[in-house]
Amino acid sequence: MFGVNNFAGVSECYTGMLTMGDEPVNVKEYQILAKQALPKMYYDYFAGGSEDQHTLRENVAAFQRITTCIINSLRPRILVDVSKIDMSTTILGYKTSAPIMIAPTGMHKLAHPEGEVLTAKAAAACDVIMVFKRREISVLMVKKAEANEFKAILLTVDTPKVGRREADIKNKMIAPQLKNFDMSTEVDDSDGSKLEAFAARSFDPSLSWKDIAWLKSITKLPVLLKGVLTREDGKVMSSLCSRVDIFTLNLSLCSLAAVKAIEVGVEGIIVSNHGARQLDYVPATINALEEVVLAVQGRVPVLFDGGIRRGTDVFKALALGAQAVMVGRPVVFGLAAKGEYGARRVIEMLKDELELTMALSGCPTLSDITRNHVRMQSDNRHCRMQFPNILSRSSCTIIY
Repeated sequence: MFGVNNFAGVSECYTGMLTMGDEPVNVKEYQILAKQALPKMYYDYFAGGSEDQHTLRENVAAFQRITTCIINSLRPRILVDVSKIDMSTTILGYKTSAPIMIAPTGMHKLAHPEGEVLTAKAAAACDVIMVFKRREISVLMVKKAEANEFKAILLTVDTPKVGRREADIKNKMIAPQLKNFDMSTEVDDSDGSKLEAFAARSFDPSLSWKDIAWLKSITKLPVLLKGVLTREDGKVMSSLCSRVDIFTLNLSLCSLAAVKAIEVGVEGIIVSNHGARQLDYVPATINALEEVVLAVQGRVPVLFDGGIRRGTDVFKALALGAQAVMVGRPVVFGLAAKGEYGARRVIEMLKDELELTMALSGCPTLSDITRNHVRMQSDNRHCRMQFPNILSRSSCTIIY
């Protein structure tokens, strides 16, 4: 039997109808099982984006447009010794088995009763870094992070207000009571998403660049910013995670970009559009990545978040300048479908696919992955300006 499944507007074809007893063969199939396993409210919370969900679809579709055609393509090398593939790397001084991190995604207990505990175990088993998420910020929270030996503060900067997530509004999504923190999440909102009401009460839209200086003043931990999509903000940010142990705080700052980040002295930048859950119609993160990388010019690490579903996606992001990628929804879907095993298998699948992609592309180490391994549509426009006669012929591949 042949089925077509449509998640986030991206058609995924698969043979047969998956059931909970089946073993997925790729990361995308875990989402199919997660939809079967979760209540509709919780599945919609994890899977959904804001408003028309245009950016949600684009985060994945933009990767798929980097394909094997002349305009957008991977460009493998042949006759390279790939008998040994080394995917290991160092992120913020901490060694990890692959340039793949678990992104800061909240409320894992909606996916599984043991929540982040099982996700952390999966990260540890795969020898990758996990970023832990909390929305609220205070001196007490930072001190707790330090006391529990977290290795960095990752500050999400694109949430002055929560995006309009219409599925959560229709479902009247409930924000569960947080544990072990000195605050309450109880809200009274009968007209829509209780999660949205909680966020509106908790986030402070007046927070700005000066608050990053304050955060740096109360901790010795490195501070990274997540939510950068433009080179202007990325530059400012860079002037101002141990595996399973990077602590994330979501501050309600306006959407920051690369130029300003450098100026305020942060130690790293994460190119992200918040999983397309904030402002709709912003660029897909893979389309924004290179702009930020070029602006930062290697002064701080640039990490990538958004739309990773295949090892080839990881390869493409690395080729465009990311030091590592973050994976959010797929890990949660794995957790929902098959617990710790599912979360671990998602990471293992991505690692296995990356290893194969590196071998088939002639890249025995991560340092062998370069910008020359991908061709984007913007590259084609540039080539047309330089070689209009050559590119008008079917043999245009000679310019490679």
